[in-house]
Amino acid sequence: MGHADITGDDWGTIFAKSISGEHRGSPLGLADVTWENCGWTVKTVSHPKPYTATNLRLISGRNSVGFSSGIENPREDVAATGAAVLRIWNARIDESLAEHSELRTVVLVRNMSTLKFVIFEDDIVRFQPTDYRWELNKNKNLVGTHIATGNRAFTWQPHGSHFTIHKAVPTCATKFQLLKRPLMIEEQHIINLTRFDGTWVKVEPRL
Repeated sequence: MGHADITGDDWGTIFAKSISGEHRGSPLGLADVTWENCGWTVKTVSHPKPYTATNLRLISGRNSVGFSSGIENPREDVAATGAAVLRIWNARIDESLAEHSELRTVVLVRNMSTLKFVIFEDDIVRFQPTDYRWELNKNKNLVGTHIATGNRAFTWQPHGSHFTIHKAVPTCATKFQLLKRPLMIEEQHIINLTRFDGTWVKVEPRL
């Protein structure tokens, strides 16, 4: 028994075990995994060519400007909406840093067909709203661009309030490949290991 792919929850459990940390089912703020005073947001992204990936889109929560800032029409003033989105993000960082002295993101880029992977960490940082300009793309989503570099930095979807951070893959990221595909554990083997027998189950009589 097992999974043919790695979900975000799987990756959180794997990473937590690798550092003897705790994988939280209901994280406070941005901290999915904790160890001592450190917190990590864990992300995994499927990519056809992990080794040559240069930029990733990391879905980073729902930032509702209607709930937090009372903005009823987010497309009316995209600059104000974009600033509100970033203020929500910054508040979530503050919430996490109230409990943790350090906050980081750990990303696993995966291709389960070739079994090639890339892993890297990066600091989670606040964003200064005045450093970015916002506009609508063809799908009527808001796109934030870093003014100084011209690089796309964020995408925010009014429908669903999904906030996506565009993250560059560092050149120092660790690349590795599994040369042998792990075998799936057969269901009967699990049953045998647990020494299951029919006395574990009580069937109630029909009325």
